[in-house]
Amino acid sequence: DVIHSAIWVSDVEETLDFYVGALGLEKTNEFVGGDDARNVYVRGESETEIQFKHNPDHDLGEPSTRRFDHLAIEVDDTDGEVERLREETDTELLRGPLDSTGASARVAFITDPDGHVIELVEPREDL
Repeated sequence: DVIHSAIWVSDVEETLDFYVGALGLEKTNEFVGGDDARNVYVRGESETEIQFKHNPDHDLGEPSTRRFDHLAIEVDDTDGEVERLREETDTELLRGPLDSTGASARVAFITDPDGHVIELVEPREDL
């Protein structure tokens, strides 16, 4: 089973505001590791977590889609979430909302505060 994915971020509080405050995920753990990085974990209804790491001395470089493409988060209403997030946050809408017959879902691609791509996925039986 996948336990978690770890992502370096530039600002933990801004990241938590987005993922917990705006997207509604739950903060599950926080600690400072042996690398002096602040580690904060969030999750939705599943047990799989996202680990956000922050250390002001860590060079984040530019967000890259050459190796990391996106995180997918299930939502009840893709169109409504996109509208709400665009009003409440500085997210950028990259693509969608659109129907994906291959994924049997209504999807949209947005950005988090560090520019990581987030896919909002509304499972749909009718596609």
